Parts: sequence; structure tokens; C-alpha cells
Amino acid sequence: MQTREEKIFQRIGHCVMIVLSACAIIPMILLVMSSVTDNNTLISNGYSFFPEKFSLYAYQYIFKTGNAVLQAYGISVILTVIGTVLSLTITTLLAYALSRPGLPGRQFLSFYVFFTMLFNGGLVPTYMNYTNVFGLKNTFWALVIPGLVTNGFYILLMKSYFVSSIPGEITEAAVIDGASEFQTFYRVALPLAKPIVATIGLFSGIGYWNDWQNGYIYLTKRTDLYSIQNLLNRMIQNIQYLSQNSGNVRNADVGLAAIPSVSIRMAMAVVGILPIIIIYPFIQSNFVKGITLGGVKG
Repeated sequence: MQTREEKIFQRIGHCVMIVLSACAIIPMILLVMSSVTDNNTLISNGYSFFPEKFSLYAYQYIFKTGNAVLQAYGISVILTVIGTVLSLTITTLLAYALSRPGLPGRQFLSFYVFFTMLFNGGLVPTYMNYTNVFGLKNTFWALVIPGLVTNGFYILLMKSYFVSSIPGEITEAAVIDGASEFQTFYRVALPLAKPIVATIGLFSGIGYWNDWQNGYIYLTKRTDLYSIQNLLNRMIQNIQYLSQNSGNVRNADVGLAAIPSVSIRMAMAVVGILPIIIIYPFIQSNFVKGITLGGVKG
């Protein structure tokens, strides 16, 4: 039986969550409705939840560029899958090693990982290393590898989970039963860490899907390797160039008249985030468990 204070607290909590949910959902609804509104109507009347004139021309303009969008979607999917798998592999192995009390130099290695969260070499040295030393420029791996060495936060988060949520008695029992260190990790620790693995996988996957900077920096010639974010960013840049230089570029006014310059930005945002919105509900439960559950219950 709840007390009066508990009921009041629960109602206030519900009201706060409703307001926060509305703050997240309402902009998404406005984004989608603006993307299906006629461009001239948006310019004259502004954004509205109820389009005065319905139009899908912004989406038609995006997808009419041959198979460029579909190819970019394919690159993004492959990049996200490969990058997430490699990132999780490196993160889980290193985090588990750092969580083991008998690891030589454990404190130094933990500080080294933490140090990378505070300082980095800078864009120019990083670019020179990846291009001149590793030769990643204009290759698919230029989109993958930079994201693998910048996840110090994920490593420390997973290490904390291994230390605090998986009791040492469990791993000690596995060792007593004759399991090797890798078997203890693979058969004992990793199954108990599924929630945090799913959480880190979600973070890493969203990071790879939304990444456009690596493609912008390292893909100077191989535009066929553009992810969906790079392709949409290039479209926006082209539209901005035509808008700012319409007086100097021949037939720029004609080209601008055929481009839904306002609604296309909304359509690009919808195209970029749609897969994440579709996938997230299927992994939401594991995401919540990764934050709240421990390795042993009861």
C-alpha cells in the first residue's frame, strides 16, 4: 500500500517524464511533417505540424540521383556492422584484462586509457599518421580504424561493469574448475556482461552510423565510398554553394528553382536517422539492463 507522499512523488515523476518525452517526440514529428511539406509553403508560412500543401518532392530529389543514396546506405550498413563488431571485440578484451587484479601494469594501462579521453594528438598529426604511415587515405578502412582507437570511455565503462557487477567468486570458481583465462572470459564473464555489451554496441553503432568527419577528411577521391551521412552532407554543401554564388554561376538560378532548398534539409535528416529509430526499440531492453542490472541477482 503506497503512502500519500509516495503517490504524489510518483505522479510528479510521471508528469516530468511526460514533459521530457514530449520534448523529444514533438521535434521529431515537426521534422517529419516539414519534410513532406511543399518547399514554397515552408518558405512562405514556416514550419507547421499540419502541412498546408503535402509534397514528397524533397524525397524524390534525394533518391533520383541514380543509385547513389542506396549505395551510400549500403556503405553505412557495412561500416556500422564491421566497425561495431571490431570495436566491441577490442573494447571487451581490453576492459576484461584491465578488470583482472593480477594483470601486470594494470594501473598504468588504466591511466593510459583514461589519458586518451583528456588529450589527443590533434587533427594534423592524426591525419599525417593515418595517411602517410598507415596509408588509409581513400580506403574503406579510413572510415573504420579512427573510430576504434577513440573509445577510451567505452573501455572504462565496461571495465567498471566487469569489476562491480561480476563478483570475483564466479571467475575464481571457473579457474578452480580448470578454465583458462580466455575460457573464463568467453564462457563466464562475457555472457554475464551481455547488457553492457549491448549498450556499448548501441553507442558504437550510432557513432559509426552518424560519422561524417572521417569520410570528409580521408575520402578526397573515392566518393563511391561515401556513407549516407557524407553523401547528404555533400548535397547540403552543393545547395549552399549554389545559394551563395547564384550570381556568379551560370544557370544557378535555374538549378536552385528545381531544388527544394528548405524541405530537403528535413528530408535528409529523416533519411539519416530512420534506420536508428527502427532498430532502437529492439535493443532498448538490453540498453536499460546495461545501466541497471548486475552480474548476480538475488
